[in-house]
Amino acid sequence: VNEGIVFSQEILVTAHVFDVITDGKSEISRLRNEINQLHGQLRKAGVLLEENPATEIPRKDLVEIDPINNERREKVKEAMLHAWNSYVKYAWGMDELQPQSKNGVNSFGGLGATLVDSLDTLYIMGLRDEFQKARDWVAESLSFDKDYDASVFETTIRVVGGLLSAYDMSGDKVFLEKAKDIADRLLPAWDTTSGIPYNSINLAHGRAHNFGWTNGDSILADSGTEQLEFIALSQRTGDPKYQLKAENVIRQLQKIYPSDGLLPIYINPQSGQASYSTITFGAMGDSFYEYLLKVWIQGNKTESVKHYRQMWETSMEGLISLTRQTTPSNYTYICEKSGGSLSHKMDELACFAPGMLALGASGYGPEKAKQIMNLAEELARTCYNFYQTTPTKLAGENYYFHAEQ
Repeated sequence: VNEGIVFSQEILVTAHVFDVITDGKSEISRLRNEINQLHGQLRKAGVLLEENPATEIPRKDLVEIDPINNERREKVKEAMLHAWNSYVKYAWGMDELQPQSKNGVNSFGGLGATLVDSLDTLYIMGLRDEFQKARDWVAESLSFDKDYDASVFETTIRVVGGLLSAYDMSGDKVFLEKAKDIADRLLPAWDTTSGIPYNSINLAHGRAHNFGWTNGDSILADSGTEQLEFIALSQRTGDPKYQLKAENVIRQLQKIYPSDGLLPIYINPQSGQASYSTITFGAMGDSFYEYLLKVWIQGNKTESVKHYRQMWETSMEGLISLTRQTTPSNYTYICEKSGGSLSHKMDELACFAPGMLALGASGYGPEKAKQIMNLAEELARTCYNFYQTTPTKLAGENYYFHAEQ
């Protein structure tokens, strides 16, 4: 029945597209007849529907397709297909393709990271055959019962996020079941005294720990970048345990939140206190700030998520305090900070900031929104030139800014 409803809606949309693009009246008539037959079958099955299913969409609501944007969209699709087809040919089912050697490697424990992370893109681009083949691999071959120490952060954003997006797009329950399976294997990582999670966990045995090079500390970005996926999983399964674990982290960080909103990258998972370490919008700091804004948006900007926006706005004042400008080239960049000293270094990873600022600007009043959007544009110019100024047009990992250079 559900498939019938969806199919009839798709036919209806197709009819409206024909209406806009061509004068295909006979085709529209045929499609409308098909809709009415489908609706008749659905009514026999006991499904109540509107009396006039083929109501016209008002012309003011129809979007004209800009030919330049359409051409650009096709180029993006071509690039995706180039990458995807190479992955299928040389690295099918593996985590990633090494483009020079044309070998597949399992750098994420053999969880099909590229495949899972590409599902929603394939669906959005209308690449249904490619999506179906990938879906079948997920259903038949994707197993999380692996004696492998997985990054909680990487596995959440790529695997849990990828599966939930595919479920939201397609409605196929296999994706939701797999998302629940992997999330359940990650959950013991949050069993610490403070609730700040360990950043690594063995997927088969549930043993959680932190990476040796952090001296036992948890990483800010790794601990504060699971909220979107875990809230979404709780909403879709009706089980609050995922959301409670992830949101408790933010409540704990609220207790130690500094006046400038800038947290060091290392947090002790037992005490919940920040360790003396670098403050950065680059590696190990970046996505914590991004998720504060996005959870506020995900929560429909309601009272229950107001503290996320408040924390984010505080952090943006901190970001502004770290921005400097080169002379004479006038590139705006974001410094890093250790104790009281600034380092004039900006990671390429910090180039998420212009998009984040643009996304959050509309939540301010007009004057402040303009200031934030201007900063977004200035940082985007810098980031564009990170790429544009190299012979390959590929950016470096880190950029250092020197006075008068």
